[in-house]
Amino acid sequence: MARLDLGSYGLVESAAEGGAPDALFQLGLIYCAGRDVDLDLVQAHKWFNLAALRGNEDARRYRLEISREMSKKDIASAQKLAREWIATH
Repeated sequence: MARLDLGSYGLVESAAEGGAPDALFQLGLIYCAGRDVDLDLVQAHKWFNLAALRGNEDARRYRLEISREMSKKDIASAQKLAREWIATH
């Protein structure tokens, strides 16, 4: 699977606006690792969820992995954010 290897958060965010699964996955990695942004598992889960919905298998695994470290409330928040993103894109 091809991966976008964009070093800048802004470039990845721009690519994700179009719903590209690899760009959505990269945003999940950025938030999961706290690279160029504050570490935020809710945001990471949201982006992994969106990437998984578009067929990215790695995103499915990462989403499951980080969900084990999250509260049910945080997971619900991430899912709400994903639904809101879908509604506007």
